[in-house]
Amino acid sequence: MNNKLNVKITFSALVAATLLLSGCAQNSTLPRASVQNSVTTSVDNYQYLIGPDDSLTIFVWRNPELSGNFIVRPDGKISTSLIEDVEVSGKTPTQLARDMELILAKYIRDPVVTVSVNNFVGPYSEQVRVIGQALNPQAVNYRQYMTLLDVMITVGGLTEFADGNNAKLVRTTNGSQRTYNIRLDDLVREGEISANVDILPGDIIIVPEAWF
Repeated sequence: MNNKLNVKITFSALVAATLLLSGCAQNSTLPRASVQNSVTTSVDNYQYLIGPDDSLTIFVWRNPELSGNFIVRPDGKISTSLIEDVEVSGKTPTQLARDMELILAKYIRDPVVTVSVNNFVGPYSEQVRVIGQALNPQAVNYRQYMTLLDVMITVGGLTEFADGNNAKLVRTTNGSQRTYNIRLDDLVREGEISANVDILPGDIIIVPEAWF
């Protein structure tokens, strides 16, 4: 009888310990997302950076067998006929062309390389993300001199439930994120152009829901 009682107590203790550990695991906190700086700190110095899913045309002068079209893999690399893994994400087309010349110089004499981008996606650090009560929340590919109004046109404006004047813009500078107030109701619904501001690559726009 005592053995059965001991087994029951041991089993109950095991179940309790398992539930306790499970609860601890559920309550643990994940580390916050890593912060990625954009290389663009001003609207006047923007340069397009290559990113995953971009389509590249690499032309090697007098070497058609080394030229071709390449899709950037999710890991930010491409594979060519001579080199399996070439890191391309985060570089401008000109930077990549010079890097390719250095790499190909090991195989051919005085290579001349030109790189062009055919499908523009870019790295995540360069995309503008809109979340919350926008009509079509999405990641928007940045374009030179893009403004808040341009972004709102791209996402279709605000929903009827949006509290646009309490919207926030999160910008990463020098490894830290800073939050700014933006007035989307005034800009989008009232046409108050003074509420328009410049957008930089990597900006995050958060549109909350109104409390009625």
